[in-house]
Amino acid sequence: MASARHTFSRGFSANDDFDFELRCVLGAAYSGAADVGEVLAAVDDVGDKDQRGWYEAWVGLGDRVAAQADASAQRSHAASAASAYLRASLYYSVAVNTASALDSADELLSVFHKHRDAWDRFVETTPEAEASRVSIPYEQTSLPGYLFRPRGASGPLPLLIGTNGSDGSLSAMWSSCAFGALRRGYAVLLYDGPGQQSMLFDHATTFRPDWEAVLTSVLDFALGLDGIDADRVAAYGISQAGYWVTRALAFEHRFAAAIVDPGVVDVSTSWTSHLPKSMLELLQKGEDAKFDRDMEFAFKFERGPASIWAFRARPYGELGYAATLKAVQEYTVADVADRITTPLLITSPEREQFWPGQSERLAELTSSVSTLVPFTAAEGADFHCQPLARGLTDQRMFDWLDERMPQPS
Repeated sequence: MASARHTFSRGFSANDDFDFELRCVLGAAYSGAADVGEVLAAVDDVGDKDQRGWYEAWVGLGDRVAAQADASAQRSHAASAASAYLRASLYYSVAVNTASALDSADELLSVFHKHRDAWDRFVETTPEAEASRVSIPYEQTSLPGYLFRPRGASGPLPLLIGTNGSDGSLSAMWSSCAFGALRRGYAVLLYDGPGQQSMLFDHATTFRPDWEAVLTSVLDFALGLDGIDADRVAAYGISQAGYWVTRALAFEHRFAAAIVDPGVVDVSTSWTSHLPKSMLELLQKGEDAKFDRDMEFAFKFERGPASIWAFRARPYGELGYAATLKAVQEYTVADVADRITTPLLITSPEREQFWPGQSERLAELTSSVSTLVPFTAAEGADFHCQPLARGLTDQRMFDWLDERMPQPS
């Protein structure tokens, strides 16, 4: 009977990656970014090992729904068009990540642009908010951003700045933070940081561990916006941004509150936990050439894992296997988390599969300012970022955030 308490313990697919993607997409139905029936119908005949079929199912679904959106827009049905553009953008985003495991990545850039075009059309047509594209000054360049304000709301408004994970899409960020924030009267600012989405695919930038340089630039821009209450600006980070936002908070203290979903202390464990002990020993001894040789030999026989590694490694720069892992090992907050003074909510889902135990570790490192919020399988809220429980997640994190925001100035 105990196993019955785990959410769909048999899963939607025997392929763990397919299963998790489906959970994320189905959970997005809560915010209107997916429609359950069309999703399940699109992947119904895809085999558990059929990467090409999985990719084509999502591209085909995105194409079909985007065409529906265009037809509605041409007939001035703005609400229907916006709904379909949002769904199409999310479906294309699954194909973007799936393209990494194909024998050829030639399709990746094309489908990314389909995703982004659909997202931009959603921003142009949505009745959910007053939405606009913005350009955020950052060092010698700029970051693309999207500003949403509750329609008809008068300022000054509280603002939530959303930071994405390593490979998440803006349409996924709509579901994870923007939708819930707008319903509660917050303005929302989303952006692509270095190494993320358009900044990776179109501008070839790479991640950086010192994310305070990024988030401080975004905050400076936000504080210059009209109608925003400077005393009520909060930060949200999902997935790997559980590290990025935490790292930034150690140096940037102007946020009224912050949420990390989930907590991440050391990004590298999601890479190294899958390596054999012998390989870890080579890495620790600095025997990079032997490490790279053994990795290359192993990947000769497994094209899928090799492609996934290349996709995950790409945002860190053109590095060898050992050099990539050493770069990722710089992404830790263990030595700076005690500098955080901002009230911090940390989600902790049962069966966290990428950074197990790290939410609890982060809560220990920030015990004077943090609140740890567990999510359980019995609630249907297990797995990384509680994909099938975004309504419950919104309830808990925004109730907490509302109670910690200062009174309007």
